[in-house]
Amino acid sequence: MSDKPAYIIVDVDIHNPEEYERYKQKVVPIVTSFGGKYLARGGEMDIINDGLWRPTRMVLLTFPSASIAREFMESDAYAPVRKMREDNSTGTLVILEGI
Repeated sequence: MSDKPAYIIVDVDIHNPEEYERYKQKVVPIVTSFGGKYLARGGEMDIINDGLWRPTRMVLLTFPSASIAREFMESDAYAPVRKMREDNSTGTLVILEGI
């Protein structure tokens, strides 16, 4: 297991803000239980270069490792909450290993 931290980077377009608020409330304790922490969550962006894509709403989390980030994403605890996210938004999610 790598001892490098990892980041989950999400660009999300929310279609149902009320249900997405419920998702946000439910996901935080699950993230925390896997040692994760939010670093940014929909803050103001200054887009410098948009040659590949134009970000919508960015979320950045850190986890102790990429394997733990993946465990969180694939966990039974997160599965129903993940469905809430997928049902009420579209987006791109990446797990990035840090240095």
